[in-house]
Amino acid sequence: MFSFRIDDHLELRLHEEHHAEALYEVIEQNREHIGQWLPFVDWTDGPDDTLEFIRGARKRWAEGRAVPTSIWLDGQLVGTIGFVNMNREQKRAEIGYWLAAEHQGKGIVTRATRALVDYGFAELGLYRIEVRCEPSNERSFGVPERLGFTFEGVARGYATFRDRQIDHRVYSILRDEWDG
Repeated sequence: MFSFRIDDHLELRLHEEHHAEALYEVIEQNREHIGQWLPFVDWTDGPDDTLEFIRGARKRWAEGRAVPTSIWLDGQLVGTIGFVNMNREQKRAEIGYWLAAEHQGKGIVTRATRALVDYGFAELGLYRIEVRCEPSNERSFGVPERLGFTFEGVARGYATFRDRQIDHRVYSILRDEWDG
């Protein structure tokens, strides 16, 4: 099992099937908060749905297309982070994340993102890492800004969310720009 201890309190663990119930509970408790920006909340109706998500994520991991992890704080699952849309041949990936509302504003996602970027550059041989987020999600785009990512602009009409096209802010960092 892949896991990465960031500090005495924070750890990233590869999604495991036995995490399905805990993951569903965090989503359910934060449905309104997470659902403002992320479409998966609308079709997550129970632990069976999170189990299917985990199985799909692990398949993408086995194929080298993702690194899907849960964020654990003092042994409690509090969110997710991972490389999505990873292309090892092109040496690039995108980071996606979300965190339970009660744990925001404590630097958890920033520390987790820093660790994931370190891993991506040092262990996976990536050259470019992106973060994309909705322009109204200030907490989300604050993470790459704090870590020195470059704001590249807005990808207009980038994604479909609840039957409407939404923009995404695009941030990136290259291996030679990263000082951890």
